[in-house]
Amino acid sequence: MVKIRDLVNEKGNRVFAVPGSMNLAEAAHVMAEKNIGALIVVNEDKKIGMFTERDVLKHVSTGTDLATKTLEEVDITDVFIAQADDDLEYAMTVMIQKNIRHLPVLDEGKLVGVLSMRDVVKVQVKSLAAEVRYMKDFLVAGGDAQNVLSDML
Repeated sequence: MVKIRDLVNEKGNRVFAVPGSMNLAEAAHVMAEKNIGALIVVNEDKKIGMFTERDVLKHVSTGTDLATKTLEEVDITDVFIAQADDDLEYAMTVMIQKNIRHLPVLDEGKLVGVLSMRDVVKVQVKSLAAEVRYMKDFLVAGGDAQNVLSDML
């Protein structure tokens, strides 16, 4: 079972955090510049929130003036999190059930990374590719795993 900690360590734990006083246009610019889909927002009182590309679209579609509205003025605090020791399947379940694409990861109360749906899919694809390879080898050997192993030695 893959742990979230392993995935965060593999992909790197770079987190892009911005102050709540930043306006929405600046936040959108940071996401575009860094080619990321979410920012962690930290306010002076240490409350953490998240601002995503979906938030940008929501505010653009409702006519919000992105240059004057700040991150702390919009609803960014409804954040779901995962713990570093959680199984990847747990993170995937939360992301699917809550219809979110980014999940902050905490380790002993400290933010250590952000897991994206793309990260989860990459792990799943890698796992499926290995399984397909195993099944092909098994079938080529006529269903005899011993033949597969002896051919490899």
